[in-house]
Amino acid sequence: MQFVNFILSLYVNLMQYMKFIPLIKVKNISRAVDFYTRILDFELKYPDEELNVFCVSLKNGDSEFLLTETDGIFGISVMVMVGEVDRLYRKYLERGLILPHKQDSPVHEQPINQSWGLREFYVTDEDGNTLRFATPIL
Repeated sequence: MQFVNFILSLYVNLMQYMKFIPLIKVKNISRAVDFYTRILDFELKYPDEELNVFCVSLKNGDSEFLLTETDGIFGISVMVMVGEVDRLYRKYLERGLILPHKQDSPVHEQPINQSWGLREFYVTDEDGNTLRFATPIL
């Protein structure tokens, strides 16, 4: 039912504009939903429905993405534009975000100013999917 509702809502919205909705592959749907909802401010789009390993919709405002459980290839990068990257970073740390201590990737450790005009920090989930949270440097 969740997937049918999702398709119907897409049809109505696509009559007006195009929307990009990434599909993120995970090894364990329950663990992934817990991480994205408890730590990273997303919520279930259809909270009254049972978790489905084939498709779970998560949202935050107008942003949304899908999770699917698979034993196949993992790893996607998604840019997430936000208002205040430093505030969001501190909030996620307070919620229990664990830093990976990657020596070759300081942007995984804290927000940094990038040469392309964005202040960013990266969060990589247990399945290798990376969310790149960014705010324009003014």
